[in-house]
Amino acid sequence: MQKHNKRPHIILAEKAAPMPFKTPQGGGAGAALPERDRQKHGAALKAQLSTLQLAAMHAAQAQQQLHLQSGIGLQIEFSGFPDVALAFESLSNEKQKIELLSIRHVGKTTHANVFVPDGKLDHFEKILNKYLNEYKDINGNGRDHKALVNTIAAIGIATLNALWTDDIAQLPADKNQPFWWEVWLPVRNDRAAVLADFRKLIECVGCKVGARQANFPERTVVWMYGSQAQLQQSVSALNCVAELRRAKETAEFFDGLSPPEQVDWVNDALRRLQVNKRSDAPRICLLDSGVNRGHPLLVRCIGSEDLYTVNPAFGKDDRANHGTGLAGVALYGDLTEVLSSNTPIVVDHRLESVKVITGSGGNEGDEHSHAALFGDAVSQPEISAPDAPRVFSSAITASDYRDLGQPSSWSAMVDRLAADVDGEGIFPRLFIQAGGNIVDGNAWKQYPSSLTTNLIHDPGQAWNAITVGAYTEKIDTGENDQAAIAGYGELSPFTTTSAAWESAWPLKPDVVMEGGNVSLASDGFPAGGEASLSLLTTNNAPTKRLFTTTNATSAASALCARLAAQIMYAYPKLRPETVRALITHSADWTSAMRNMYPGSNKADRARLIRHCGWGVPDIGRALYSAGNSLTLLVEDTVHPYKKDHGKPTSDRDMNLHSLPWPKEALMELGAEIVQLRITLSYFIEPNPSARGSSSKFHYPSHRLRFEVQRPTETTKDLVARINAAANRAEGENVIDTNDPGWLLGDRQRYRGSLHQDEWTGTAAELANRGFIAVYPAKGWWRSRAALEKYNSPARYSLVISIRTEQNSVDLYTVVEQVIASKVAVQTGIGVYDVPSIFRLPSDEFYAASFS
Repeated sequence: MQKHNKRPHIILAEKAAPMPFKTPQGGGAGAALPERDRQKHGAALKAQLSTLQLAAMHAAQAQQQLHLQSGIGLQIEFSGFPDVALAFESLSNEKQKIELLSIRHVGKTTHANVFVPDGKLDHFEKILNKYLNEYKDINGNGRDHKALVNTIAAIGIATLNALWTDDIAQLPADKNQPFWWEVWLPVRNDRAAVLADFRKLIECVGCKVGARQANFPERTVVWMYGSQAQLQQSVSALNCVAELRRAKETAEFFDGLSPPEQVDWVNDALRRLQVNKRSDAPRICLLDSGVNRGHPLLVRCIGSEDLYTVNPAFGKDDRANHGTGLAGVALYGDLTEVLSSNTPIVVDHRLESVKVITGSGGNEGDEHSHAALFGDAVSQPEISAPDAPRVFSSAITASDYRDLGQPSSWSAMVDRLAADVDGEGIFPRLFIQAGGNIVDGNAWKQYPSSLTTNLIHDPGQAWNAITVGAYTEKIDTGENDQAAIAGYGELSPFTTTSAAWESAWPLKPDVVMEGGNVSLASDGFPAGGEASLSLLTTNNAPTKRLFTTTNATSAASALCARLAAQIMYAYPKLRPETVRALITHSADWTSAMRNMYPGSNKADRARLIRHCGWGVPDIGRALYSAGNSLTLLVEDTVHPYKKDHGKPTSDRDMNLHSLPWPKEALMELGAEIVQLRITLSYFIEPNPSARGSSSKFHYPSHRLRFEVQRPTETTKDLVARINAAANRAEGENVIDTNDPGWLLGDRQRYRGSLHQDEWTGTAAELANRGFIAVYPAKGWWRSRAALEKYNSPARYSLVISIRTEQNSVDLYTVVEQVIASKVAVQTGIGVYDVPSIFRLPSDEFYAASFS
């Protein structure tokens, strides 16, 4: 997706607020070394060097008075010219113990920090004298150091900023703001002496140095908590430093900190935290082991009135150290990234918790009791705050996968609650459900083949829920004798799949998100999920320790719930079906996933999805369109069935959507390759009887499908083709496959209640695909006439996007203009209210009903 020109999606039936952005800045290229006026340039540098002599003398006196043991001297910064490569290798001199400490680049300019021991500044004075005098050795060869001096623009005392080698954006603008630093110290032949001197100097100005250190051949790395203002008070302390960075580590680092050190990190985060206090902020309701809201990172986002339990004997608190951890992830994501950052922490959603399990081992009882608990759990926060927008998130699953994709009473309850069956579909709910985990070490040893045989756990087969699997980018074990099982971007060893389900059942998981990794010891036996391979989160006993780790599909589901809440905040009027569609619509596979499950035919791609879902969601694509990546949202209703001659049949309505297609702009692109991605999302009413659970025709109340106009079709042709397709839908016979370019196609895409596919072709071909039809297929509303549901309306959401790598044509602006020519644009909002259904003229409408 484009990294600029981000714009809100165009909603064809609702209104939503736009999202602001800022464009990142770019860099430049290098240039050749120019000639210098030797006398003028050399004299200027020599004058700068002479001013350092007095500073060096004062620094040496101060260091001697402090009885430092690690070396008396001064750090000097050599700055180069823009677009010129500074010859920094020539600045060090081992014999003189002059050490090159660090290199940094600011824009097009290189800067080098050099430690010069007391009395050794004359080394550089001699270099400049030889440069000025064009010195030659006894053989007449030039030894005037021209190659070095001509690259030096300035010489000065190294400041704190000169020692900062991290992204400058990570350095707080407020110099009094304390945070955790990563301090790289030189060794200088006595590692312990350098570290001891630094500790003594830095503690004198009120900074804290952590107990942990990492030793490398030429550097010692320690972690320090303090502000820039404090550090700048001690020039001597800066002289002990090779370079400074913002602390950034794996979860193992934060989890391993002492409790007082963890407090410092949390306090830094709290200073940057901005919480949305509005009562209509989206809520994530965690159905888990409870939440201990006393944690300082949670207390501002979940009130005591937001804690519930399905059984008073359970209590509301988290004794399993599970729900509290998911709460931290649902609010902040991986705390490792949050704590390592310097940017404001903005949380625009709140939390609720319903305790439905007593511990990590779960409750006694079968799926029926869990179904009842879920129904009770959902009702409690809705009774207290009925109008609050919320997403329900559950990491609770059965311990096995014997259902093999068939509905259970538990998964059917999730489907029933999502569709709001008891409320006649007026207030549907969004459910995020973890897929369940592989926790068997023997299975991990068989990775990745274990993923194909360890299947999604109940209730992850629910049609209406977003089922979340896990992948990982965490591969650093921090141990020399251990190696991560999964590679970067591959599926997590914890995750489960629907690879062995019958093809009739939904394509699950829907998406995958970070779930951590597992390591193998040198003997080939799994060592487990180490902290370094996990996500950092909030601990349930904050008075003892503030941080803990979490992983697997539990963590992944909490991340997905967070994404759902972010979408709900950006587009507060979207239906739950649309939010679900945006999450999967924004997802894509990593290259590692594609390599794990290769293949070019449609069955191979379905196999990829049954392992990896649609990939990893992209928050940018979920929230924004761009000039060359346009997304349209449609929310509508269709009446699929009616009673005809005493029998309900699927012949009532279909909807034909006319899209504000940028036809001329696409024609201009001509042979450029474009992608058309379509997601159709709707909630079914489940019928989990023995008959219903044995067939996808009897379990869902209704099924919907979409068809896209083909390049050579008229609207009449499209309607006629859909009529024929509907007549044969019950037998799953495809009537015409002459539409190449689809990723899945008719035989693979229609599984469950979320259908997604992507077409790839030329822009010219896409220009003539301006109509999309949504029509019904068989469900029990039609076949079970005695239940009298055949007149029920079916809500659905469509997400349609066009993507192209070509930036020369702004498709988004063209569509805006098309819309503006048909309806009034609401000034200052940028979202448009346009007809979402195109009805054929009355003399043609007979063709749009099913025969």
